[in-house]
Amino acid sequence: MKKMWAGRTSGKTDQIADDFNSSIRFDQRMYPEDITGSIAHAKMLAKQGIIPEEASAKIIAGLEGILADLNSGKLEIDPAAEDIHMFIEETLTDRIGQDGKMLHTARSRNDQVALDIRLYMREENGQIKQLLKDLVAALCDQAEKYKASLMPGYTHLQRAQPVTFGHQLMAYAYMFMRDLERLGQMEERMNYSPIGSCALAGTTYPIDRVYEAELLGFKAPVANSLDGVSDRDHVVEDLSDLALVMMHLSRLSEELILWSSWEFHFVRLADAYTTGSSIMPQKKNPDMAELARGKTGRVYGDLMAILTTLKGLPLAYNKDMQEDKEALFDAIDNVELCLETFIPMIKTLEANEKAMHQAAQKGFINATDLADYLTKKGMPFRDAYHISGQLVALCIDQDTVLEDLPLETYKGYSDLFEEDLYQAIDLHNCLAKRTSLGGPTPESVQKQVDEVRGKLAEEN
Repeated sequence: MKKMWAGRTSGKTDQIADDFNSSIRFDQRMYPEDITGSIAHAKMLAKQGIIPEEASAKIIAGLEGILADLNSGKLEIDPAAEDIHMFIEETLTDRIGQDGKMLHTARSRNDQVALDIRLYMREENGQIKQLLKDLVAALCDQAEKYKASLMPGYTHLQRAQPVTFGHQLMAYAYMFMRDLERLGQMEERMNYSPIGSCALAGTTYPIDRVYEAELLGFKAPVANSLDGVSDRDHVVEDLSDLALVMMHLSRLSEELILWSSWEFHFVRLADAYTTGSSIMPQKKNPDMAELARGKTGRVYGDLMAILTTLKGLPLAYNKDMQEDKEALFDAIDNVELCLETFIPMIKTLEANEKAMHQAAQKGFINATDLADYLTKKGMPFRDAYHISGQLVALCIDQDTVLEDLPLETYKGYSDLFEEDLYQAIDLHNCLAKRTSLGGPTPESVQKQVDEVRGKLAEEN
């Protein structure tokens, strides 16, 4: 097959070199974006009188036919083609004749691929943002359901202070809301059209970059033609944002894995999102959460790959930049797959409220409240802290909890203890007293749920 770029050279390359150079196996997914960009380009060329109106109309009709045939499966992409851009141009010329060769006027593959990537990212970004909204909505529903379900909050993976399961879930809802915000900000910075930058230095044709940008839904053209073909900041930023999404999913995965174990037994994952063991019939493995945790490293690798690829490149386009697509596509695919799995997994999750409450009691997470009780009666905090620690040690020795120690035992440590101490250390009261903004009370959790739902409504 004669190469479209043959001229300066014979266009003949070794088969191994052809395979090495080709990107059709992965960039073929951008065919809708490539055709969309080409239709806009054909309209601009005709508007500016660079090509005849009749040729533009034939080109547009031909491109629309190719798109329909690719969507239906009537037309198959040739794996021997160099890339998706050349495949579409060659197919167009085969179908409509010489007019098809006019399409590439005032355009280079450099700005063409830069455009396709932005269009593709914009489409996928919209899908990922919707998945994030759906995940946050599922977290809000569960948080509202379990807003009063007491559980121990942890530091250093040690039981620390009382929270609710709803409060814990809302922490993740806010993380994913920040991811949603970051992706929106990235999209705004990306929303500039590189088409018309050509190879690097623009063109001598009287093109209208503003018109073409408007046709494609961009805010404006990229202001510098060198930057237009050299810039992949949006790819790096998108991968960084997706890495953060995965980091948050991984942290949630880790807790789901711990919470669903018999050692915690805080949550039950639906059978649809677990697997069994090939040899141990009692097992119910949280494989979906483990896979998401594992895929996080893969998305991190995609980010590091593109950063490393770009770090030493001179302006403008270099073939190294072909490597941006596989990393980007891989990250997008894996983030979407993880989110699609997590949404129903969260929706069907059930909390074991009894196990959570028992863990809260055995964790002595009301020890700080016991110390505060003495402090409010006039004892210096450090002395109160010391006595509270001694009483916890006593409970551990006697396999009991602070709530069950008799008043006489308490008075052996301080005469300040009275009958009202049991009200002070009741776990639900300990929770209810944490009324500071953003705290774990059921009322506070409901406010958080309402706030996040309001933000989701604004996004929609």
